[in-house]
Amino acid sequence: MPYSQNPHLPKVRAKAVDLVRIKGWSMSQTARYIGVHKATISKWIKRAPRCRAYKIPTRSSRPHTSPNRIDVDIERRIVEIRMKKGRCAQVIHAQLLRKGLMVSESTVKRVLQRYGLVKKRSPWKKYHLSGDRPNPLKPGLLVQTDTIHIIQTQKDRMYIFTLIDCYSRWAFAKARQRIGAGVALEFIRQAQQISPFSFHCIQSDHGPEFSTHFTERLKVQGIRHRHSRVRKPNDNAFVERFNRTLQDELKSEITRYRHNMKRLNYEITQYMKYYNNERLRMGINFQTPRETLPRS
Repeated sequence: MPYSQNPHLPKVRAKAVDLVRIKGWSMSQTARYIGVHKATISKWIKRAPRCRAYKIPTRSSRPHTSPNRIDVDIERRIVEIRMKKGRCAQVIHAQLLRKGLMVSESTVKRVLQRYGLVKKRSPWKKYHLSGDRPNPLKPGLLVQTDTIHIIQTQKDRMYIFTLIDCYSRWAFAKARQRIGAGVALEFIRQAQQISPFSFHCIQSDHGPEFSTHFTERLKVQGIRHRHSRVRKPNDNAFVERFNRTLQDELKSEITRYRHNMKRLNYEITQYMKYYNNERLRMGINFQTPRETLPRS
């Protein structure tokens, strides 16, 4: 019988042994009844204790010898580099080669997996094929959006949706009590209504509020949606920096009114008027976002 991890097999083996020892069945009869070869029944009987057994556990499939196994010192060195420096398998492989330790890159990856040092991708996480990143040569070609999580109590949170244009640095923000694709779509709609330019491409991270539903609904409105690369926050550097600025310059208001959504949104609206019309930005030659927009 091939190796199996069936959790019921230990009891089946014990039952087969009882049929032979207690009920007096022959090995051939028991083999036909269980559905295995009679030689298998003989092996089970040899493994069973003299007294009655309720289970005969499955033996490990691990080989008794491993002539091609990696040297223990090299394996320890791989784990040490990973734990101390946090480097990836490719870098660890290159470091070992420089020190004259001949080992394949696939072996390094297997060692890291064996010790649980590799963060595996969730099978439920879908890939997003976002396409090329547009070059923001004019307002609206690339607009980045994100969400700030504000803790209210131990269980409750509020969310500040943020948006910024990569060309002009024109920004928009709004606080919401809930998070989701529908709320994010409503936020984009409100931003588009007051924006002095049209949105052509919205870029976000892989948060649940920017799901496939969010992408499809924007597509209906003629707006392209693309995701940044996984674990690459620099792809959304403009909106990440805007989030930091918003939290720094509105720190007292967010703390004071985090339970008063209406008043907090009023404070955010007043700040956005200052941010877009008065606050000078080094990245756009010490201009305000409004000054970078074409004159109407």
